[in-house]
Amino acid sequence: MAASLPVLAIATRTSPLAMAQARMVQAKLAAAHGLDDAEAGFPILGLVTTGDRITDRALLEAGGKGLFTRELDRAQLDGQAAFAVHSMKDVPTHLPDGLALACVLEREDPSDILLTASGAGTLESLPESALIGTASLRRQAQALYARPDLQITLLRGNVGTRLQKLKDGPIAATFLAKAGLKRLGRPEGSWPGLSFDHCLPAPAQGAIGITIRSNDTRARAALEPLNHVPTALAIAAERGALEALDGSCRTPLAAHAAFADGRLHLIAEILQPDGKRRWRTEETRDGIDTLEAARAFGVSLGQALRRDGGADVEAILAKTGS
Repeated sequence: MAASLPVLAIATRTSPLAMAQARMVQAKLAAAHGLDDAEAGFPILGLVTTGDRITDRALLEAGGKGLFTRELDRAQLDGQAAFAVHSMKDVPTHLPDGLALACVLEREDPSDILLTASGAGTLESLPESALIGTASLRRQAQALYARPDLQITLLRGNVGTRLQKLKDGPIAATFLAKAGLKRLGRPEGSWPGLSFDHCLPAPAQGAIGITIRSNDTRARAALEPLNHVPTALAIAAERGALEALDGSCRTPLAAHAAFADGRLHLIAEILQPDGKRRWRTEETRDGIDTLEAARAFGVSLGQALRRDGGADVEAILAKTGS
């Protein structure tokens, strides 16, 4: 390792996907700094989070997405780790005091895949009144918006657990993020994702973010070669929309931003939890070249969506804890 860099530990959840993502970051850091022994310079600290322990109820009943980051935050603030690797869709809109998002890797395909016992499926192809397993309020609402006849049941656990429950029945289908399947090297990761017309992703889905202590200049400098600016700007816009609408997993909302020809295009939507109504808006802007500008774009679009929905959207937000 470069003589100027100290040993910098990486905190992560211990799920198979989280560990795969942490090892990816570890390898990229080692390559960027000319280190042959990645573990010696960037050891991995695996932690079981509160969210990992909850398997019998929906996360919104237990406290929301911060349940997957709390222990990692504490490890950083206590000095046990310099970095924490996160699936950005699990990261609360506002980080705890003393922490900062310092790096975002280039995003993987953010789409959802609908898996059935026989392979990839679509919402249109499911049998009448089919039972879908999911713990995501967004996916529940989107499925019911497209197919009001479908039945929904709670299904949590890592990828292997959910696929096994799908094989065992009686669940007909479940959703999984394509990015996670690809990072785990699973063959399902090559299957086609669902159309954004029906299943717009969660804000920041498919992106990996790395947080540091706000004042840790050495950790920030170490991450500079890994940061992918187009992805960072896109997820800043998506998280801005999330901030304007709610900021937790208690509301069925989605957002996706992408660059094309130097312009940032953002789509955002909010749904009733029962899928009976959906509000969606989109806009393209030029000149979005800073994180604050991207966030402001997202906030403005989220606020516009909130105005368009009027009292109906405000009622949804009030019921879901905004």
